[in-house]
Amino acid sequence: MSTPSGPTTTQRPSPPAPEPDVGPVRWYRRRAFLVAAGAAVVVGAAIISDLPAHTSRATDIQAESTVISEINTDVAPCIFSVREALTLYSDESGPLPSANRAQIPGLLGDDQNACSFTDESIFDLSDLEVPGTRAGKQVGQAVNTVTVWATSDALAAIEAVQGLTSHPGDQRTRSKLLADERLLGADRDKATAEIDATGRDLGTHLPRLNVTTESLPGVPRP
Repeated sequence: MSTPSGPTTTQRPSPPAPEPDVGPVRWYRRRAFLVAAGAAVVVGAAIISDLPAHTSRATDIQAESTVISEINTDVAPCIFSVREALTLYSDESGPLPSANRAQIPGLLGDDQNACSFTDESIFDLSDLEVPGTRAGKQVGQAVNTVTVWATSDALAAIEAVQGLTSHPGDQRTRSKLLADERLLGADRDKATAEIDATGRDLGTHLPRLNVTTESLPGVPRP
């Protein structure tokens, strides 16, 4: 019997040669440094973006006047709606034909939508871009206040009217409506003061907000 030639066991591969020593990781490639550097960039960008932009006074006045005009345009449908709601409530408290009375729930539903974020004008108001100047940031505060005026004060007043049309004798809802009207006036005055303060800083008289001159019907006595 012949024996096979060559080795009788499986040969193991030789281990690879060790790689040359590449030395310690450079300091600028270490994870801690990279994380710290990234955080510094983010913080620096945030600080830079928050710094007031520098523009001429004339340019700033024009920019703020444009924003105020857009505020007035966006809030106008809600102003009309809250006036309509309070007028309907006032009319319903007195003589009103039954045919007109039947239309009130639908009209109040439309008024409610006009002062909520579902309305395109109110969404545009809340998303209104303002200049990055100091005056622009002040006008931005007025944008926020008018947004609250519409989506909180006016909307709450309309909802109170809706409740009173269904339950005219609900004194709790009536008291809430009176409180909502006071909030309408308070936030209207706050927004006006914010615009006036911006005008003083710029040394000019900026356009007035339309909500400041709006006369809302009073809540009728029971």
